[in-house]
Amino acid sequence: MSARARHSAGLLLFRRTEHGPEVLLGHMGGPFFARRDAGAWTLPKGEYEPGEPSWDAARREFQEELGLPPPDGQALPLGEVRQAGGKTVTAWALEADLDPATVVPGTFTMEWPPRSGQLKEFPELDRVEWFGLDRARDLIVKAQAAFLDRLVEHSG
Repeated sequence: MSARARHSAGLLLFRRTEHGPEVLLGHMGGPFFARRDAGAWTLPKGEYEPGEPSWDAARREFQEELGLPPPDGQALPLGEVRQAGGKTVTAWALEADLDPATVVPGTFTMEWPPRSGQLKEFPELDRVEWFGLDRARDLIVKAQAAFLDRLVEHSG
């Protein structure tokens, strides 16, 4: 593994409805994703350093990204995927309900507009919503669609 390898861990919340399972996804904040929908949604996740257990990182990042404690429950390991940019994402599914209106997203700071010298703050996730699996597949970061398939396999 190279020193540049990046690893993220996250939680994919799901709930059962009369119309089938739904998953909780967040729309990535900041100017690059402001006008995008397809490929701009993700499970709440974040990077962690070698040595930190990925499960601990997934729970910490859920809290940081959504401003809410991660739900308790039986976690279903969904394994890893490698995203187009080279980042490896490890995920677990948890069955839980959550009201998106209660989310208080974490923020990040970046120079915007580019080369302007102005630092602006943006939410990590600017929207959080529940989606049925078909709609979620249309919106989620391409590599993360494998997590949806694995969720279906494990939750029956």
